[in-house]
Amino acid sequence: MPLADRFLDIRRDPHSGEVLARGGDPEAHSILQRAGFVAVVRLHETYHRAPTGLAEPDERRLATAAVARLRAAGYHIDCHEDFDTDSRPASYPPLGSSVAYLAERIRQAVTTEEAADALTELTAAHDGILAALHEVLTSAADFHDGLGESYGPYIARRLRYLADEHLGILRSDLTHTRNALADRHAPHPGRSTCTQEVPATERERSAVCACPPPPRTLPAPPPPVAAGLRR
Repeated sequence: MPLADRFLDIRRDPHSGEVLARGGDPEAHSILQRAGFVAVVRLHETYHRAPTGLAEPDERRLATAAVARLRAAGYHIDCHEDFDTDSRPASYPPLGSSVAYLAERIRQAVTTEEAADALTELTAAHDGILAALHEVLTSAADFHDGLGESYGPYIARRLRYLADEHLGILRSDLTHTRNALADRHAPHPGRSTCTQEVPATERERSAVCACPPPPRTLPAPPPPVAAGLRR
């Protein structure tokens, strides 16, 4: 990760008066969004701004909370003195980290059963991740139906379309993939654990395992001799 991505600038823009946050990597951007900032994607940069319509004290609280969260995560923040704080709130793994763990399970899977088990958490009919995502989308649609704004019904229809059509296709394809893996009962040819044993059907019993040898680890150098012990 470039060192520059560990630095952010949070201050009020002198021209527009907006509270803006610039810099950082995707993790920092997620922290800003959870603090209440809104992402602004431009051609050559992505920065974040405070939501429109906030009173100045609310903007100050939002920016101060973002500074505290980012510093607690190890980022270096340059900010206006009004936003500076010594607070370091505790951080907890976000919900997305438990879903991302499934990717790690698939990366480490050595059999089709192990990969199928990980995908099952996505595709389970009643309580899988995609089923829960469908509920989130439909709940957001219901929320927009009751907003009373002119654009509410349009957004509600769009969200239901995403839930029923796009998410439905994704769920169907992943379910098919999961079921195909569950039916194979086979080791992954590129990840199977080598037993270093020659099969009984091998004609050349003196054959050596063809798996590449493990990487050679160089011995650690001896600790330096203290200067006072030299002669």
